[in-house]
Amino acid sequence: MRILRALLLPLCLLPALALAVPQYGYRIVDKKPQSRENFVQGLEIVDGYLYVSSGNYGQSRLLRYHFADGALERARKVDPRLFAEGLTVFDGRIYQLTWRSRVVLVYNAADFKGLEWFRIPGEGWGLTHNGEQLIYSDGSDKLHFLSPESHRITRSLAVTEDGTPLTRLNELEWIDGRIWANVWLAERIVMIDPASGRVTASIDLSGLLPDSERRAGTDVLNGIAHDPADGAVWVTGKRWPWLYRIELVAPDQSAEPQPAPASSR
Repeated sequence: MRILRALLLPLCLLPALALAVPQYGYRIVDKKPQSRENFVQGLEIVDGYLYVSSGNYGQSRLLRYHFADGALERARKVDPRLFAEGLTVFDGRIYQLTWRSRVVLVYNAADFKGLEWFRIPGEGWGLTHNGEQLIYSDGSDKLHFLSPESHRITRSLAVTEDGTPLTRLNELEWIDGRIWANVWLAERIVMIDPASGRVTASIDLSGLLPDSERRAGTDVLNGIAHDPADGAVWVTGKRWPWLYRIELVAPDQSAEPQPAPASSR
């Protein structure tokens, strides 16, 4: 009986091992220059334009660039009392989160004209949408699904990684039925199942911005944009000089170097 139990024990562990989150590296496919003035809090590509929400009190802005050549097409300053965070473009409107003010700003996507604002409970960090609802993070392990019509939360999703709550979920992007999220103060991105909240993959982006490109004001990795035109994924950081197009590298392939991440919000 003891021998039988010893043989069965490893088999009992197999389901747990199978649920381990896959860990990916990356390969840089392309890069585009970006202004170091952009304290990137939100990033999205729509119809050939790159939308950027740049943060900090007194410096927050909403920006739109021609993605092909990087030319600035339109810009709007945000009230200096507000700290801009994530953004998303949905149904002809731009939604821009603010950090501690608990306010969402809404603009006409065509001309950046302010349309309205509404309040949310808690802080605003990252923002995306799934084609029906807005989805935002607040720095906790929760993602909140928000009706764009009623401005009410329809459900909240607890995010876990290997069974443990995952907090500090920052900039968000909806890609192929998964929610991609930066993890603040970590050089990585996670993919989240929007039904269960389970992290299904983790991408180690250590070393993406070389030490030689870092300056005193260079901050953390933040910003994920999926280009619907070709399926490309672009990532960047706060006051980074580059947008990087990346491809995932399977765990059995070569890893990238791992510098220490920056530490300011």
